[in-house]
Amino acid sequence: MRRLFPVTDQTADQTADRTADRTADRTADRTPPRTDETADREWSLDELADAYAYPEGETTWLRANMVSTLDGAAHHDGRAHPISGDTDMRIFGTLRSLADAVVVGAETVRKEGYRPAKARAVFERHRAAAGQTAAPAIAVVSAGLDLDFSLPLFTAPVTPTLLVTGASAPADRIAAAEKAGAVVVIAGEGATVEPERVAPALAERGLTRLLTEGGPRLLGQFVAAGALDELCLTVSPMLTAGDAQRIAGGSALQVPARFALASVLEEAGFLFTRYRRT
Repeated sequence: MRRLFPVTDQTADQTADRTADRTADRTADRTPPRTDETADREWSLDELADAYAYPEGETTWLRANMVSTLDGAAHHDGRAHPISGDTDMRIFGTLRSLADAVVVGAETVRKEGYRPAKARAVFERHRAAAGQTAAPAIAVVSAGLDLDFSLPLFTAPVTPTLLVTGASAPADRIAAAEKAGAVVVIAGEGATVEPERVAPALAERGLTRLLTEGGPRLLGQFVAAGALDELCLTVSPMLTAGDAQRIAGGSALQVPARFALASVLEEAGFLFTRYRRT
């Protein structure tokens, strides 16, 4: 893996000058510099974990991890896997292993066949040092709770699965979820979830390092609410044409939200970018 765009101290300082309440230089300092040793070899999982470490001193941090083709498709034939690659999946696993909780929409759970996150021995030291459980919790965002609670995601997780919903969610579905072992988290006064309340609601349970893997509708809701702190976007060297959805859907913002580039990695034509809210 090669690091094509080193975020220098000067670059980080300029970003900090433009950002009153975010300190983008903290994580930039953690990214291994480009040297002859690291320029053209596969990085270890420890090196990836250091490069993608959550910033220190933040009460909550919500990052998204998505993949897109060159022509903007977030999936092919309904799934993201066909436009991904081996290194993208390594980074996917690294980001999961750094998070307290993985936030995902109910539709994505149904389409992608989500399973519980695994406890991975290679990240055991990182998670123990951070005071984290053996595996991140999966937090499913759903208003109607129209989910199959007999799936392993709910019946056999390493860390109990969370259901993030509104206060007026169907009582019988809440009861069914809790009977299956899920933990219900309220993040909205009505029947729907208020995106800006998801991170604070999870933080009340000690889950502050958050990762969302979409889908596009959920990511669009976080973007519209100004709740997203960081985007890790893999640009896949593929073209699909068609009418596949972009990484974020829903209503357009009146003013585009500006993000600053934090780092870029490259391997086999894939670009692994990281942007932070300014």
